[in-house]
Amino acid sequence: MSQRLIIRLLPLEIFLFSLVTGGLLMSGMRALLRTMPALASANTLSSVFTPEVQHWATQITNWATPYQLDPNLVATVMQIESCGAPHVVSASGAQGLFQVMPFHFSPEEVMEDPDTNAGRGLAYLSLGLSRAGGNVGLALAGYNGGHGVIGRDSSLWSTETQRYWYWGTGIYQDAVNGLTESPRLQEWLQAGGASLCSRAAQELGLSH
Repeated sequence: MSQRLIIRLLPLEIFLFSLVTGGLLMSGMRALLRTMPALASANTLSSVFTPEVQHWATQITNWATPYQLDPNLVATVMQIESCGAPHVVSASGAQGLFQVMPFHFSPEEVMEDPDTNAGRGLAYLSLGLSRAGGNVGLALAGYNGGHGVIGRDSSLWSTETQRYWYWGTGIYQDAVNGLTESPRLQEWLQAGGASLCSRAAQELGLSH
């Protein structure tokens, strides 16, 4: 799974990244991410996500159920990967709503088909969550950098994976905490995510 945006770093992010790079993630944050629910008690999607992701709310819940995933976690991944644009292709070849690499598909499958793309992406996310012992932050890092990063010290993660961890854990935490707006998501939009959402709005026929 590949992140296609190049996001600039804000001062707070630089501070947080220095903690990650130095292997000094706070124990409280580790504990919080370990205890974040993998399966939501309610099937309603948080209102923090952008309209382009909300467009897929019913499907997100349906896609999440077979894998026992929290729909808010699924929406977090979609938010960062495609902002709900079903036909996005990254420079590395990752495709669709969940930016899944071609080798995850069988030859007869249509990679950008939403149901197919979600099935392959969420199977990978679910496996990563299992390998991470339910740690959502590590599962998100594994989704971006490959499952091999899950057992690796965070100081050895690529900058892209560190960035993905920062955006993903922040947005997901805001969603499960019941916020009506996510400060971390707003940072992501301001740092470049808005352009991806603009493309998604065009693909989906939504006003932006």
